[in-house]
Parts: sequence; C-alpha cells; structure tokens
Amino acid sequence: MTFHKISEVVYVGLCLKIGTSQQVTWRRQVVDIREFLSNEGARSENTAKMKTGSQREGFRLDESDVDHMFWPTDHRVLWDFSNPNSQVTVYDTHSYKLIRSDTSESPPGFTLLLPMDPERAAIFVLFACVGMNGNLYISSTKYRDITGIIAPPDSIQHGPCSSGTIGSLEYDYAHGFVSDFWPPAASSWIDRCHSWPPPHFVNEIVRSGCHLVPIGHRLGNHADNEWRISFSQAEQKLVYAMNHTQFLTYGLLKLFEKEINKGLSDNEKLLCSYHMKTAIFWTIQQDTIAHWCPQNLLAGFWVCFKLLLKWVYEGVCPNFFIP
Repeated sequence: MTFHKISEVVYVGLCLKIGTSQQVTWRRQVVDIREFLSNEGARSENTAKMKTGSQREGFRLDESDVDHMFWPTDHRVLWDFSNPNSQVTVYDTHSYKLIRSDTSESPPGFTLLLPMDPERAAIFVLFACVGMNGNLYISSTKYRDITGIIAPPDSIQHGPCSSGTIGSLEYDYAHGFVSDFWPPAASSWIDRCHSWPPPHFVNEIVRSGCHLVPIGHRLGNHADNEWRISFSQAEQKLVYAMNHTQFLTYGLLKLFEKEINKGLSDNEKLLCSYHMKTAIFWTIQQDTIAHWCPQNLLAGFWVCFKLLLKWVYEGVCPNFFIP
C-alpha cells in the first residue's frame, strides 16, 4: 500500500473518531448560536463570555475540555493615544469605562493596565488596583483572586484560569478584559498573511481585536501585575479557516500529545495542545505542503512533527502572532 493510500485510510479513520466536515460544522454552529443567545440574555449583567478550546473548535474527543473566557462588556482596553483621532474617540465615555495599556516595561505579548478614570471603574476593578510610579494599575494577581471567588468551589489556579473538573469534564474559566482593536505588537502578523489565512479571515480577525487575561511574564519586571494578550478568539477563527484535512491533522497532533503525556503530571509534561496548535498554524502558513488533501495527511503530520522536534531541541516555540 502506498503512502498516499495509507494517508487516505488514516483520513477515514480520523473522520470516524473526530468527525466529518459536516459534523464539525454543525458542532461549531450549535456553539456559536448558544453563545449568541447566552450573551444576549446576559446583556443586562454587563458580562460576556466566549467558549474557547477544543470544544469550540469542533472536537468532541474524550479528552476535550471546556474553556470559557469572561469579561465585563462596559470596559474596553485601548492601545493608541498618539493622536487626537485615537481609539478614545470611538467610545461614549458615559457608557464605557476605558482602560489604558502600557507596554513600555513589559516583554512582548504582555502589558500593564491602568483605569483611565479610576472614580468610574467598577468596584471589582478598583479593588484589584495597586499603586505604582504614581499611577493606579490593575493587578492581574489581585484581579484573578477576586474573580476566582465566583469559580466552582473546588477550582485551583492554573495560569490565568480557575481550573477543575465537573464530573469527568475538565474546565478552565478565565476572567479578563476585551479590546476592540488589534494590538500593535501583533501588527507584523497582518503583513505575514500572504498565503493563509485568506484576506477576509485576516480582516475579520483584526476587526475582532483581542482579550487580556490576568497572568504576567514570569521573568518580567511586574509579574504580579502584568496581563497577557490573549489571541483565543483569533485562534478559533484560524481553526475555522482550515480545510478538513488540516483540521484532522491538527486532531492527530492532539491525539499524539495526549498519548505522550499519558501518566505524566503537569510538571512533567513537555508539550501541550497549545504547541500542537501553533505547529499546525506555522506549517499551513509557511506553505510547506502544496496540497492539503486526504492523500497528504500523513505528510502534513510529519512536517508538523519535525517542527515540534526542532522547537524541543531549541527550547523555543515561536508565538504565531507576536515576534
């Protein structure tokens, strides 16, 4: 049996385990509709939520966890204050509480956050503030502690999230802020999108902005107060932009990651699903595989596998959005 034939057999097997293109599309549509209705119903509570992670992407594997991100709808993070027509002018300041980003002392992908009008800030934001350099900053550590109170009782802190299990289902709940604007630190990503994703996906991703989650860089000067730029929404849209062979290759990488981590504690694990996702993003964008079709599924997996090996040997997994 030729390599192409074996790939076709694996493709069929993965369709049975992970889902056909139609099944994956239906799953995503159901999640999108539920989320829309949920956010419409909760509008009066000034809180929005977004499902992220494997289930949002269309997987229904036994190991698929449930991840949610929450943020206050009346707060917005701004990046640009360089001219009179800056992002501030977009908002009605009576309706929105604006937060300024300060990246001057943070590593790439991280930032400090300052409420622009502390007297109008929500009480839970104010309680999370600390004084630094004559200004009030929203401490990521304090914010995480405050919002962690509303997590399920047996939750533990895992990065920016409250994590735990409900029955046999693992969950991660992260509380943060939203920015309607694409962060300047990721502007070079737009210029890099020549072949993938298609222009309309790039435009939609940039228009959707990003989120900020409460975790600082371990080696940063302000680890307890910094916030990490989250591209969870952009990543979800990129997964939606994959064709089904690419999606199944991503699924095979996730199965591979679960297999090599079986029986290991969190501290012992070398790789995680984030590395798998980043590897497939880079592989697709660099156009290493000429045709992503069932006959080339194993070839695509092999390219991703070799890229992962390279990263492991170098000790570096390059972020897909920020240099």
